[in-house]
Amino acid sequence: MADPSSYRPKPGQIPDSPGVYKFRDEHRRVIYVGKAKNLRQRLANYFQDLAALHPRTRTMVTTAASVEWTVVSTEVEALQLEYSWIKEFDPRFNVKYRDDKSYPYLAVTLNEEFPRVQVMRGAKKKGVRYFGPYGHAWAIRETVDLMLRVFPVRTCSAGVFKNSARTGRPCLLGYIGKCSAPCVGRVTPEEHRELADDFCDFMAGRTGTYIRRLEKEMMAAAEEMEYERAARLRDDVEALKRAMEKSAVVLADATDADLIAVAEDELEAAVQIFHVRGGRVRGQRGWVTDKVENVDTSGLVEHALQQLYGEETGDSVPKEVLVPALPEHPDAVSQWLADRRGSQVSLRIPQRGDKKDLMTTVQRNAQQALGLHKTKRASDLTTRSRALEEIAEALGLDTAPLRIECFDISHLQGDDVVASMVVFEDGLARKSEYRRFQIKGFEGQDDVRSMHEVIGRRFKRYLQEKERTGEWEETPAPTGPVPAPQTAPPAPTGPAAGEDTLPVPGTASDPSAASLPSTVSVPESSPDPEAEPREDDGRPKRFAYPPQLVVVDGGQPQVAAAKRALDELGIDDIAVCGLAKRLEEVWLPDDDDPVILPRSSEGLYLLQRVRDEAHRFAITYQRAKRAKRIRSSPLDAVAGLGETRKQALIKHFGSVKKLKQATIDEICEVPGIGRRTAESVVAALASAAPAAPAAPAVNTATGEIIEEDDGGSTT
Repeated sequence: MADPSSYRPKPGQIPDSPGVYKFRDEHRRVIYVGKAKNLRQRLANYFQDLAALHPRTRTMVTTAASVEWTVVSTEVEALQLEYSWIKEFDPRFNVKYRDDKSYPYLAVTLNEEFPRVQVMRGAKKKGVRYFGPYGHAWAIRETVDLMLRVFPVRTCSAGVFKNSARTGRPCLLGYIGKCSAPCVGRVTPEEHRELADDFCDFMAGRTGTYIRRLEKEMMAAAEEMEYERAARLRDDVEALKRAMEKSAVVLADATDADLIAVAEDELEAAVQIFHVRGGRVRGQRGWVTDKVENVDTSGLVEHALQQLYGEETGDSVPKEVLVPALPEHPDAVSQWLADRRGSQVSLRIPQRGDKKDLMTTVQRNAQQALGLHKTKRASDLTTRSRALEEIAEALGLDTAPLRIECFDISHLQGDDVVASMVVFEDGLARKSEYRRFQIKGFEGQDDVRSMHEVIGRRFKRYLQEKERTGEWEETPAPTGPVPAPQTAPPAPTGPAAGEDTLPVPGTASDPSAASLPSTVSVPESSPDPEAEPREDDGRPKRFAYPPQLVVVDGGQPQVAAAKRALDELGIDDIAVCGLAKRLEEVWLPDDDDPVILPRSSEGLYLLQRVRDEAHRFAITYQRAKRAKRIRSSPLDAVAGLGETRKQALIKHFGSVKKLKQATIDEICEVPGIGRRTAESVVAALASAAPAAPAAPAVNTATGEIIEEDDGGSTT
């Protein structure tokens, strides 16, 4: 590990002009390439205190052994040079998008004497017109088959073409009218190229001209009583319309645009691109990449633009590029795109209308692509086994942790403090074993105390179950029975004090649970958030199974708190570790240095999935509790009064304050409210404690402050 100060240039040596810089390691390999509007200011950011750097940036500067730069005259030149160097050196710390598959394109070889229509993959060739990309090659062949009726362009290979020219006999497509047969001289090279140009124009979105022309020819043939020719033209029009239907109109103004969306988490990012030509989606592609450098959404978008258009020229660069966030220097990127296209390119964020709606669709595709990528990686049995083995080796465990429990704390500035417990068995989420806790031992924000409380409550219940089922190992005494250990109080007949566990329906309390596979997807919460499903004997669902590994979301303090809770209960056969999100490092109890797992480690990936799932489950519960607290009212205490009748009462009287002043007879005037219910409402409102003075309410839709006057009206 190098010390950045050992190769830091003197400030006076670095120019303050635009340029591109390279970090090299001790073997002179380029490990990072970047650009800057001001090289002096940008490079100074890399040589500050290491503790202030982002973890990925810190790793890069400590891996590097030297830095060098090249001065350019403009930001556009810097952007182009950065792209060229990334392609040339393939630096390990730069974000690099790679296609998750080789997308097929519909290509027209305009560089040949007789252009050919075919499916092409791989690098683009000069003089070839491309359309797409498409999701599947069969989709291209279906489209081409429909269009060859109208544009009978050559589709055969060079060998077939030469053989037909030698024998003087066209191929089957020439006989059935789906090829103009230039091989045997039925059309001249000029006529065949005109067909190819018309084919390209139609694929580029200029469809209306050809359909209207064919319809006029059809009507003229019908008037001249050439019904066979009219019928063939009718079929041609229908074929073109079917080809157009395969790409529905999404933008009514015949827009040529590319829409780029990004979905990301702490470690990976997925990019989806929709290619819209003539208002229709002509192609779609996507990438997934590791976030190996400290980059935000703007940076991911800029990298995606470089990847998309770095080798493109002319019409391959659309007039409009829609993105979720603008790059750091949007003017320079727009100018670079304009230079690639040869005319002005609009780079912007859609704000309203059809384009914003389509961007939402692209964003949803990006999120699904990222989720699918993670699912594929997690579902492989061999990968999961390797991940568990790597965790066992890294943490020094005797066996692979087949059951892992992870705990996370969630709150909003110290309010509604809750915790979650998620369970992974054999590397897969066991949602029926998830639990949720309320922190009741104290008030305020203290993640360490909260973690200690939750771990203690969870494993106290485990010890109670061991004692109740006779699994507690007792040491025989010479006289009389030995009392139970002080750390394991007698098993209660109801919930433990302060416990707020929420087992999931579909577990042991459900008679059908025995037939369910362990990976079945079941609801994560009961309809009543405070309800506890019961066992057949009336007891709450048990914490009966111990994990081999406890993971906490946090660093040394949280790990120490969890270990202390286990020590206080006398449990010493369960391993504990923490995963700190900032550095993605694994902490063990009583160790001053963390365990660093490689970024490519499947073990680290599994721990991150477990941690992220615990965070998601905790924050979902915390939001639900906060929403319930905000929505609470004195009417909640009235038995049998549902939301519909509550809303009817509030709507009729205007406010709870006015409802309190109403008589039983006045309440009975509300549709659906009987006398008994009215009496219950009056009793509940009379017994409700007066609310403490609060800040004025705010209408979240309009931002208007709502205040009640003495008469109970609102303004």
